[in-house]
Amino acid sequence: MPHLVPLLIRGINNLSDARYCAGMGADKLTFILDPSLPGHLDTKSVKELAGWIAGVELIGEFDHLSAHEINAISAECSLDAVLLRTPRTDEELAEIAPPVYIELAANSTALAKPLPASPVGFLLELPAAETPETLAALQHLSSQNPLWLGPGLQPDRARALATSLPLAGLVFPSGDEVKPGLRDFDQLEAVFEALETE
Repeated sequence: MPHLVPLLIRGINNLSDARYCAGMGADKLTFILDPSLPGHLDTKSVKELAGWIAGVELIGEFDHLSAHEINAISAECSLDAVLLRTPRTDEELAEIAPPVYIELAANSTALAKPLPASPVGFLLELPAAETPETLAALQHLSSQNPLWLGPGLQPDRARALATSLPLAGLVFPSGDEVKPGLRDFDQLEAVFEALETE
């Protein structure tokens, strides 16, 4: 089912989410692979989950691990790309083998800074509401860079952003199973449906 923009689902940690999101047409799934981050998975778990899905880009999320460590984990898990939660120097970015996405801080200072040229995309988790100034900054940023916005699990807001900004895509959080194999997908389903092309 085609969507208005590509969709990225963050923090996949169970098979229910992985299979549901891939089946609903998500383009990219992230797995938290940095041991310093809450909810991180080991490489064995990520490889097992990846074995059940196809047709999506697999991305590892990292914070402070070195380029060498990121490269080793990426190779072991056959990742398509990595998402860095903290900025790196151009020299550090050049040492990371897979394509890189960078998460930006959602504040006016961060949005005004020049961005490095090498990343394939920039992720920005939005606050609960946008001000006119924020929207103007997002318009400028998304017209100059491949920008992925996280509007939260709000279907109407997601559709409005997808139709008003030149985005690379939208970002949504995954969730946790109630118990193994049991998961409530109502919120994610509403988002997927709101972004379907007509």
